[in-house]
Amino acid sequence: MTLSITYDQLPDLAGTDLGYTEYRTITQQQVNLFADATDDHQWIHVDPERAKQGPFGGPIAHGFLSLSLAVPFWTELLDVQGVSMKVNYGLDKVRFPAPVAVGSRIRMRAVVAEVTPIPGGYQIAVDQTIEIEGGSKPAVAARGIYRFYA
Repeated sequence: MTLSITYDQLPDLAGTDLGYTEYRTITQQQVNLFADATDDHQWIHVDPERAKQGPFGGPIAHGFLSLSLAVPFWTELLDVQGVSMKVNYGLDKVRFPAPVAVGSRIRMRAVVAEVTPIPGGYQIAVDQTIEIEGGSKPAVAARGIYRFYA
């Protein structure tokens, strides 16, 4: 469920658990397209037959593919009205604790850790965990840094 707030409400967001996104299924086509876009064609990602004999028992998504899905996941969780610009400012403490097998379903949970005033706006730090349905460890754990300008 998307939390919709106004720019003026941003300072009150610290500590807010934004909850979970919907699940998304990771497909081999997605993995192949990501491999083409990043020029990372390692067999554990793009060769399903060889990957069956590999350490994960089948092809897995690139860690950075899983991480990149934080962008569409993020838009499912928070909508800030009354801003002139939204900027994905960066990431802190990115980890990939568990591989995401092709065919797996993943979703993201987000908790706003900090809201800091910056010139012309606010910067928010968000603890983001991308989890695998039925998994015991997250696929991605990262702190996203976003900026919102008036």
